[in-house]
Amino acid sequence: RETIELYMTNAGLIRQGLISLGYDFYGGINSPYIWLRTPKSLGSWEFFDLLLKKANIVGTPGEGFGTAGRGYFRLSAFNSPDNVKEAMERFKKL
Repeated sequence: RETIELYMTNAGLIRQGLISLGYDFYGGINSPYIWLRTPKSLGSWEFFDLLLKKANIVGTPGEGFGTAGRGYFRLSAFNSPDNVKEAMERFKKL
């Protein structure tokens, strides 16, 4: 139960960060996964490359889940709160 609470707290941190940045996203309420809509000019693989190269953040391109995942990117809350906070700071710098 403790571990689940930790991950859901992390999901809340990610949600708060994405809200502050104006991203359109789903999830992170009943699961530790957050699906965000990629910027209109980028596909999910291009967004993956941008995050990896510019912010050292790794997630899963939505297209990895099939055609319905196009234009989406999945983040997970499986980490420490400090690492999640750092990742959200990196998001802000993009």
